[in-house]
Amino acid sequence: MANGKEERRRHFFLDGITATIPYRSRSGFSRPRVPERDRIRHGEYLQNQINALQPDAESAREAQQSAGIDEGIGLQVEFESFPDIELAFERLAREKSGIELQNVRHDNNRTSATVFVPDGKLVHFEDLIRDYLAEKRDKRGRPRDNRTLIDAIARIRTASLRALWTDDPAAFPADDEGPLWWEVWLPVRLDRAAVVADFLRNAEAQEMVIGQGELRFPERTVLLARASADRMRQSIMTLNSIAELRRAKETAEFFDSMGRAEQLEWLDDLLSRTSYPPADDEAPHICILDTGANRGHPLLSAALAAADLHTVEPAWGTADNDGHGTQMAGLALAGNLTDLLASSAPVTIDHLLESVKLLPRGGATGTNTHHHGYLTKEAVARPEITAPDRRRVFGMAVTAADNRDRGRPSAWSAALDSLASDAEGEGATPRLMVVSAGNVMGLEAGHLRQRLDFAFRSASR
Repeated sequence: MANGKEERRRHFFLDGITATIPYRSRSGFSRPRVPERDRIRHGEYLQNQINALQPDAESAREAQQSAGIDEGIGLQVEFESFPDIELAFERLAREKSGIELQNVRHDNNRTSATVFVPDGKLVHFEDLIRDYLAEKRDKRGRPRDNRTLIDAIARIRTASLRALWTDDPAAFPADDEGPLWWEVWLPVRLDRAAVVADFLRNAEAQEMVIGQGELRFPERTVLLARASADRMRQSIMTLNSIAELRRAKETAEFFDSMGRAEQLEWLDDLLSRTSYPPADDEAPHICILDTGANRGHPLLSAALAAADLHTVEPAWGTADNDGHGTQMAGLALAGNLTDLLASSAPVTIDHLLESVKLLPRGGATGTNTHHHGYLTKEAVARPEITAPDRRRVFGMAVTAADNRDRGRPSAWSAALDSLASDAEGEGATPRLMVVSAGNVMGLEAGHLRQRLDFAFRSASR
């Protein structure tokens, strides 16, 4: 330190972003022994649950026939294991009877399996339980009572929307989330095209929007459908061919490919859900050292005051003629816009912005490269003089165009070190500075820019 004292600043530790999960073997060689249940009590309990499925099976048949489904009429049934017991889910399927395993999920310490049971085939599970209760044996006296399977089953019920959800449980849509894009995984069964056609016809009848294209895998066809969780829940019995549901992966390309008018509609929706802190010195600020910023963008105008636009060279002005600084301001303010635009949840922004134009168009300063350090010091001074008492973080995603230093100290890096430690002020007011590690050139840079282009690309209205 400049004052000669031995001081050490603590490192940042990012706690609370990981989770520890106990190891569970999936090899099948050490499956825990299934405890034996009270045969009569447990068998009759499951038998009553199978009987309780009959009204749902009849309702499903009527709904599917009314929807014009001729093939594949049936009911989705969920089987749940006891805690810490692996369900022998492969024994639930019966290919010859059309009973198909749709998905398997491991939630906490239980295993759940969703099975499609064709109309009239619930009797198969009634027979399994009947043999269990009768302690059935073959001619040689060997057990044929399905005890390992039945003893592992804690509950049998009509599958709910969650029973088809195989994505991260935390990503399951809230009831008030509104319409979202779902990945719909359909089985192949005897006729892949017929299964897809039935789903498309009935999904459109349920007022769902269907995305273009489909993915085909040996046992599944994957489509995209847009609907609310409530609409999907109401349609499950009719859309009986769904094997799995997941949240579709939203990408910036979806929004970037829209026309300007449609983009503005999405932006207006985001703005209607977004709240900002009061424009005063109490709120923390992120100061972007870049090519300037255009605060005319609706997302930025409430977070970036005109008085907080600075430049190191008055002749350059404060406007962003390159686009990079405005994009970085948007990223610093709201993060990944794709996630925010795809959601319908409220957005709370708890910080504001400052901008200092460190470089004009194209990053050329017209000065020698060693002067970048001087310009950076000037850039840091501008907002500190204007608002000296603010809490702020400096962000600079600007790097040299060449790589001749190859990580060695330079005048520019030394200037940054000096600013961060406040060497000139003997450590009285150290600064937090977030600096990019280097350039990404060529094709990778193009892909990176595409992710920032949607809402920060000449958006004045």
